[in-house]
Amino acid sequence: MNLLCNLFKFGSADDIGEPPWEYNLLVTLEESQYPKYLEKLFKRQTGKKLNLKHPKTFNEKIQWLKLYDNIPLKSDLTDKVKARDWVKSKIGEEYLKPVLWIGQNFDEIPFDKLPNSFIIKTNHGCKWQYKIKSKEDFLKEINLYNYIKNRFDGWMKQTFFPWGGLETQYKTIKPQLLIEPILIDDDKSFPIEYEIYCFNSVPKIYQKVKYTNPARCCVYDEDFQKSDITLNPAYIIEFEEASETLKKAAELSKTLSKQFKLVRVDWLLYNNKIYFNEMTFTPFSGFFQTDDKTNLKLGKMLKLK
Repeated sequence: MNLLCNLFKFGSADDIGEPPWEYNLLVTLEESQYPKYLEKLFKRQTGKKLNLKHPKTFNEKIQWLKLYDNIPLKSDLTDKVKARDWVKSKIGEEYLKPVLWIGQNFDEIPFDKLPNSFIIKTNHGCKWQYKIKSKEDFLKEINLYNYIKNRFDGWMKQTFFPWGGLETQYKTIKPQLLIEPILIDDDKSFPIEYEIYCFNSVPKIYQKVKYTNPARCCVYDEDFQKSDITLNPAYIIEFEEASETLKKAAELSKTLSKQFKLVRVDWLLYNNKIYFNEMTFTPFSGFFQTDDKTNLKLGKMLKLK
């Protein structure tokens, strides 16, 4: 979900809790009207006509999944809180990031019991989060505190699925707040992220991302060789041999991806250990900014029936 929030013209996750202008329309829209709306949105975002009867490209097939493959388990695993118990039952607790607090109200956050730095996020949206690097400074800056509080109060009253182009797995998640430590390696760098794309329960594409400025990535095929696929044109492409931790993340992703047609399992590499981050069932909401050849190649990897 990394660039998804910036893709849509009707809203940005950087807004202070203000929903996109179509929000009220979409939360009350009859499900029978979803295909028609997605056709308009697809044309707006890609310039192409959406074929839902015979989808061929990766972007088209993701739109199909939104409409016809939204099983309840996807909502539970999109929920950043509920997903923890399920992942624990599948691969073990040692792959879970630590959590400092879970609650429903920003005013109830126990700041006095938290460390000096941490990240506050919601369980039901994309990039609805804020990093606090100095708790002391944050609490002193009353204007900043109120700004962030209003931001979270707004998000907690909303559902994310209209923001992301009818990603229906978000629709029924009960909003919660969770607080996690900020994971920074001993060398003061941010963790590397592994994105494992699983097609029909088989990991086939692995992307390693370094969040430098600008971000750098390496894309591997299912044999851990250099892939000719570009998943994010905004990243600088580079190649290095696949590490054992990447291979382990791929192995664990295969376990987690069983029974799903498509899921991207994300991991963080922190001090040479991998931690589960999240599961994304409609990557980029099906609006990948890639060339037609790559879009079709990815589409052929995904079997819908």
